[in-house]
Amino acid sequence: MTNTHIVIMAGGVGSRFWPMSTPEYPKQFVDVLGTGKTMIQKTVERFAPLCPAENFWVVTSECYTGIVKEQLPEIPRENVLAEPAMRNTAPCIAYACWKIRKRCPGANIVVTPADARVEDADEFRRVISRALEFTASDRRIVTVGIRPTRPETGYGYIHASDYADGELKQVEAFKEKPDYQTAVSYLESGSYLWNAGIFVWNADTIVDSIRTYTPDLAQKMDLMAESFYTDDEKSRVEEIFPTCEKISIDYAVMEKADYIHTIPGDFGWSDVGTWGSLWTLLPHDADGNAVVGENVHLNDCRGCIVHAPGASSVVLQGLEDCIVVERDSRLLICKLSEEQRIKDFIK
Repeated sequence: MTNTHIVIMAGGVGSRFWPMSTPEYPKQFVDVLGTGKTMIQKTVERFAPLCPAENFWVVTSECYTGIVKEQLPEIPRENVLAEPAMRNTAPCIAYACWKIRKRCPGANIVVTPADARVEDADEFRRVISRALEFTASDRRIVTVGIRPTRPETGYGYIHASDYADGELKQVEAFKEKPDYQTAVSYLESGSYLWNAGIFVWNADTIVDSIRTYTPDLAQKMDLMAESFYTDDEKSRVEEIFPTCEKISIDYAVMEKADYIHTIPGDFGWSDVGTWGSLWTLLPHDADGNAVVGENVHLNDCRGCIVHAPGASSVVLQGLEDCIVVERDSRLLICKLSEEQRIKDFIK
C-alpha cells in the first residue's frame, strides 16, 4: 500500500512508569517488556508490512528527536517531526497530516500511539487493512475499538451502534474512563469497546474535518504548511505551533463529526500504561511475581512486579503486592495499590 502512511505519536513523558520512564527518556523508548526491542521499535515492526519505511512518520517532542533517529534509523530523518511544545493530540496529528497531504494529497493515514502492546500482529494488520479500505474514499473516519475482556476503569470506551457496514459499526458516543460499576455495565451490554486511540482516515477527510470543527487549529496549520519542505519550516513551526490550543483529537473532531466508525478488534491489545497493567502482561512465577531482569532473586515474595534489567544484583525478601524498579541509580519500592500516586511521589 504505497499510498498508506503511518503516523506514530511519541511525545508523552510516561510519568506513571517512573523510574523506568523519565522525562529525559520516556517509556516509548524503553524495552518495557524485556523483549530486546523498545515500545516504539515494536510499533514500527508491527506496521512495517503495510507500507514502505519512507511512509512512516514520528511526531515527538523536540528533545526526543535524537532518540527516535537512533532507535529507528530506517525512517527518513525528515519524517521525524519535532513539536516545540506539548499541545495534546489534535495539533500533533494535524501537523503530521497537513505535512503528509502536501506531499501526497491522496494519502490514507493511520495514527497510532507509540507504546501499545499487541499479541496477534497478523490479525492486527488485517483489521488496520480493512479500515484503510473503508477510508480510502468517501468522508469516513475509523477508530479501532478493542473488545473488552474485563470491566476496565483505566480506558476510555466507544459506544458502537447496532448498525454495521460489514465489520465496521457506527459510533454512537465516546465515553470517558468509567467507575467500576459503569465499566461492569459496559461489559455486560456488549455494545462498548475499549478506545485504543488508533485512527484511520484519508488526508482530505481529516483536514476538512479539522477545518470544519476546529477552524482556529486549521488556520494555524495552513500558515505552517506554507513553509513545509523549505528551509523556513523549523522556524515557522517553532513560531506557530506553541500558539495552538491544547486540545485532544477526541474533542477537536471525533466527538463532533457524524461519520465516525469503529472496527472491533480482538488481537491481544493492551495500553501498557501502569505497573499494574504491565504485571498482567508478563509471565508469573509460582508465587505470582513478574520479573524483568536476569539478576533478580526473590525469597518469600508474592504478587510483585520487579523491573531491573540493568542491575548487577537484586535480592528481595518478604514483599507482597509491591512494585520494585531500578534504573540508572533510581529506585522505586511501592505498593501496587498505590501506583496511581507515583506521579505525586516524584514531584
